Amino acid sequence: MISPMLSMLARARMAALAVLLGLQLAASPAQAERIKDLGAFEGLRSNQLIGYGIVVGLAGTGDDSLDYATQGMKGVISRFGLTLPPGVNPALKNAAAVLVTADLPAFAKPGQRLDVTVSALGKAKSLRGGTLVLTPLRGADGEIYAMSQGNLAVGGLGVSGADGSQLSVNVPSAGRIPSGATVERAVATGFDSSPALTFNLAESDLTTALRVADAINLAFNDQRAKALDGVSIAINAPPGAESRIMMMGLIENIQVKPADPPARVIVNARTGTVVINGMVRITPAAVSHGKLTVTVKEAPRIVQPAPFSKGQTAVEPSSAIEAQEERNPMFLFKGGASLADIVKAVNAVGASPSDLVEILEALKQAGAMRAELEII
Repeated sequence: MISPMLSMLARARMAALAVLLGLQLAASPAQAERIKDLGAFEGLRSNQLIGYGIVVGLAGTGDDSLDYATQGMKGVISRFGLTLPPGVNPALKNAAAVLVTADLPAFAKPGQRLDVTVSALGKAKSLRGGTLVLTPLRGADGEIYAMSQGNLAVGGLGVSGADGSQLSVNVPSAGRIPSGATVERAVATGFDSSPALTFNLAESDLTTALRVADAINLAFNDQRAKALDGVSIAINAPPGAESRIMMMGLIENIQVKPADPPARVIVNARTGTVVINGMVRITPAAVSHGKLTVTVKEAPRIVQPAPFSKGQTAVEPSSAIEAQEERNPMFLFKGGASLADIVKAVNAVGASPSDLVEILEALKQAGAMRAELEII
């Protein structure tokens, strides 16, 4: 048990730290970011939930005689003590089998509401106007964490005519139920009982991890934080949920200047999109890029035989081949060329995205571009 006097001292210490952090935030440079924007504490994560259910009340746009929809409907009916005779299947044009998904956030408590997404599993044309029957939502461990039910909000629209013509706007086979699920079980995060807190960066970077640890130690004027690797920072924390919540809230608002990202060029081979970050630099290099265009024109001629020669009409091929090479001037990259210099030089010669990819690949092979070339 912690005495009231010690609890008051702890609160006073946390209040003083909050004032110091406020002063630090006011003096932080503009390019700094909050620690909470760089990652999250271990264990404070959302959990995915999924369930199988039935949507009823559709205007003839359901699954019709789909087997798993029929079985699901029989299961719904059996909850109320009704049993269909063997061999009798309900007409399901007004019902559809669906998958229900939701995210259970950290610290969610029983009774809180969640938004759910409902998606048709079979051949249902539209879920507009439907109502989801009570559906349990399970986690990865198979346990039920929420129950979902309600009327769907569908943004899509699907219309079909008697001649087979169809018109579809957005996706009518999926919808959402705002606050459509009720949490039935909380997930233990374990942050209050673990030996130490761990903060994980969203992107691995050794320099940023060291800077986060240093910023935490500077704010609390001790050595409670240390970088374990390029992602995780271990933080010594006092026991008890109240003390840890107060400390975590203060840590999240500490400002840190992240490390500069590595020099990288991203090329999307499908769309021809090229993205170059500001850290890319070019060593001295001369580039000349031209195109050779070969054109083949076919102009076949019809040849008629002479009169009374018993000859046959024939097709005589006639081809014309032209070759044209563009003469593009050579341009020079000076040492330490920046992103602006690269864009200016490429625009000057009128290179297309595909040409730019070839130029960058050649610079990389020549060792003149100090950057990682990634093709997606």
